[in-house]
This record gives sequence, C-alpha cells and structure tokens, in this order.
Amino acid sequence: MTHLHLLHTDIEKPQRFTYPFAYEPHPLCQLAAHEVQQYIATHADIREDADRGKMFGVLVVENPTAKPSDTLGRDGFPTGKPSDTLGRYGFLAAYSGLLAGRNDWDYFVPPVYDAQQPDGYFKTKEREISQTIATIETIGTIATIKTTTATSPKQMSQDLQLWLFHQYQLLNARGEVKDLVDIWQEYYNKPKLQRKYPLPPGGTGDCCAPKLLQHAYQQGLHPVCMAEFWWGATTKTELRQHLNYYPACRGKCKPILTWMLQGLDVDPDPETLGFDHKDIPIVYEDDYLLVVNKPSGLLSIPGRIETYSVQTVMQQRYPDCLVAHRLDMGTSGLLIVAKNVEIFKTLQQQFVRHEVKKKYLALLEAADLRGLTRTIHNNPLSSIGKKGTISLPMRPDPMNRPRQVVDLEHGKRAVTDYEFITNNLVALYPHTGRTHQLRIHCAHPDGLGRPIQGDELYGFGGTTVSSTQHATATRLMLHAAEISFLHPVTHQEMHFELPFPEV
Repeated sequence: MTHLHLLHTDIEKPQRFTYPFAYEPHPLCQLAAHEVQQYIATHADIREDADRGKMFGVLVVENPTAKPSDTLGRDGFPTGKPSDTLGRYGFLAAYSGLLAGRNDWDYFVPPVYDAQQPDGYFKTKEREISQTIATIETIGTIATIKTTTATSPKQMSQDLQLWLFHQYQLLNARGEVKDLVDIWQEYYNKPKLQRKYPLPPGGTGDCCAPKLLQHAYQQGLHPVCMAEFWWGATTKTELRQHLNYYPACRGKCKPILTWMLQGLDVDPDPETLGFDHKDIPIVYEDDYLLVVNKPSGLLSIPGRIETYSVQTVMQQRYPDCLVAHRLDMGTSGLLIVAKNVEIFKTLQQQFVRHEVKKKYLALLEAADLRGLTRTIHNNPLSSIGKKGTISLPMRPDPMNRPRQVVDLEHGKRAVTDYEFITNNLVALYPHTGRTHQLRIHCAHPDGLGRPIQGDELYGFGGTTVSSTQHATATRLMLHAAEISFLHPVTHQEMHFELPFPEV
C-alpha cells in the first residue's frame, strides 16, 4: 500500500490512540521513528535540508493485509513465514511544510492539499499577484493599474489564502469531511475568540499530524499511535533539540486534530487527570508571611484546568493568603506566600522595583559543539568559574503555548547573570522574571547553548530517539536556591537558602 512501511515486531499496541499534545512516545512509535531517522541519514538530498531543522512525524497503523492467525517469532517475523511476510503493523511518515522545497517525496505521505503544482490555480494566482506588485513598484502607484485589476495585491493575497484553506477537506475517523475554515471557526465559536482568531494562520494543515491522519483515513488504515520528533539544528526561533520528541503544536493543530481524532479512542489530556498531591515543607513562617519549599511537579497558583497548587493548599490553612511570585511547575525551591492581600501588595512592589534577589541552580546537559560551549568542548573543566550575562528579549509563542521565543525586535527585556560552579552546575541570577527565562537563556544558542536537564520544552526531556546521548532526568533540574527581600512589616533583611534536592 502506498507510503506504508512495515514494522516486524512483537511489541503490543497501546490501549488507546495518542493524545497528541502531551504524550510519552509508545515503543512502536520509537521503532518507526528510528527507521525514519536511518532513512534521513542515508539520503543526502533530504538530509541536507533536514539538517537545517525540520519536524518529522510517524503514525503507526494496523496492517490490513496481516492475517489474524499470524504469530510473531523471536526474530520479529511471523512464525513459520519467510522474512518478507507482512507484519501486524506498519507506519506512515511525514514532515512539516516542505522538505528541500518539495512535498512529493515517495517515502513520505503527500500533503492534505498540494498547492505546489506549477500550473495549478494557487501558483498561477501567486504569479499574478507578484506581477501586480512588480507593476506597482515600477509605476509607483496603485491607482495607475486600476484598468488591470480592481483589487489591491493585499486583498488578492487574502482571497487566495482563503481559497486555499477551503481546499483542505479534512477527514475524521468517522469518515466525515469538513474544510479547514469551517473547522477553525467552529472551534473558535465564541465572539471574543472569533475576533482574535478569525482565520487560520498560514501553513495550517501542513504539519505532520494532519498529513498522517488524512492519509491513513484515505487509505482505510486504522491509527494506533503517533509521535513527532525534531531533526537537525537547534534554530534560534524553534529552539528544539535534535532527535527529541515533541507534542503537536497547539496554535495550528489543536482545532484540526480536535476534529480529525473524532471517532478514535484517544488517551485523555493528562492535565484533566490532576497532579500528585505533594507535601509543601515550610522553611519560615511568622504572622505575615511564609517561605515554603515548593516541590517539583506542583503549580504555584491554580492553572487553567488544574486547581491543586501551593496557593490553594496554603489557603486551606490561611484563607486570605496569596503566592507573592511564581515558579514553573517543574522548578523546585523557595517561594514566598503572603498571608493577606496587604502583605501581598507590599511584596509585589519589591518585585516590581527589582529589590528581591534570587539565585537559582540549574544542572545542564553535557557540553557539546553549540554556542558558548564550543570554546570549552576540548577542556571539560574550563567552564568552572566562568561568569557572564545573557540578554535575550522574549515573548510568548501564540501558535504554540506555553512555549516562549526569543524576539530581538518585539520581545520584552530579559537579563540573567550566570556563574558555573562545576562544568554542568550553573548558578543563575535573573534581573527580570519572564516566563521560562532561565530555561531559554540556558538552551538558546546565543545563551549558554546547553538546555537544563529534564526540560521537555527546550531541552531533551526524558525521551529522545537516541536517549543515551543525553541525561535522563526525571524532573526539570532547576531549583530556586536562595532568595533575599525586605520584610514588609519589620523591614528586616530576610535571606533564605536551600540546597539542590536529591533526586
């Protein structure tokens, strides 16, 4: 069957299909991803472009030609059958966008809609718009070309983009069809969201997951599990790590996949299952505030779905208390809790005036040939005692929350001082408090170029296609180790320290 690659294995399939926005890759997906990895590595025409940075995906499906009576031997092939006998599973492979300027590579599934045909409507209209723009630049005014077109190039481009979106006729597991515009507008059906997201952004529908599911449905294949991984360089915008698995993007893919997965038995969203309830040790307490040791894996304040947090736990004891600042869920360490709103406001002013001093400890991935570490690669001890300052402005990535991106033009100021304690342990002193600031400043090629161990967003997390190359931390190895502030009532200098917890 077209684009179907067979898997000969005795690995059992999962009970339910992958929830694509938060998952651990199933062993079947890891096996399929390894085969795709080998294919990329041995095809120079593909690898040259992929090495610049590209997302690839695999969808494991049940092989419709395999006989139910076939049993697999220890070699991975059906018992008593020759080695070319079909296995129980196969997989489809895809890449996001274009690969080396093409979308017709035989090994990978085709796009949902092929807009790259030179003589097709889309490319023809693109050339017309380009010619109109060139004419305007030559003549110098739109008014002089009213005889050739009554529509501005901007409106022509918008109309063409809308036409293209309507060509994406997307299937779901029930066999139902709906075009991309309808899917998008039904997902964002509240007036406020409709104004914010009236139409899909460019490139919607060209990510791995929609391509894979669309082709599986068209071929009558039953999806079993899915995963996506990054191949190539860690770009300054994507900030993804070679061979690491990543969830599907929420901005472009959440509306589409919500539709396309209908009819499949899908794993639940982990966020809806709640998090483990953990003890919150108190480091210091008086009549006005507490300083607690937040464990990794616990929210500082209630989230969009999960309500269990440091704040809600403390409010069971002190109903009016508020967390004075925040730590990422994966970050452990010192956190200030105000016992009433007046103390909260006073502490907040200290944070606004940058009077609160904080020190974090981060355990980094081993040095490699990127960024800053290129200078110390051949001397693993030379980073000890090294100091510096990282200034990389940041902003949220609206198409892939909660990820943040470095944006030198539109980002907000983000500054961190650092000092290496050992070759892999670094002390971080933030001057600003941007979301994920320390994680990005460590991972970014223009920062330390070394992700924090256990960082699933910007580093290697716990699972990669070749996980032996990297540390396999069970948590984000970032710890709020010291904090200093002025007591809001007594005006005494308060200073607290906590060592990096044993893991």
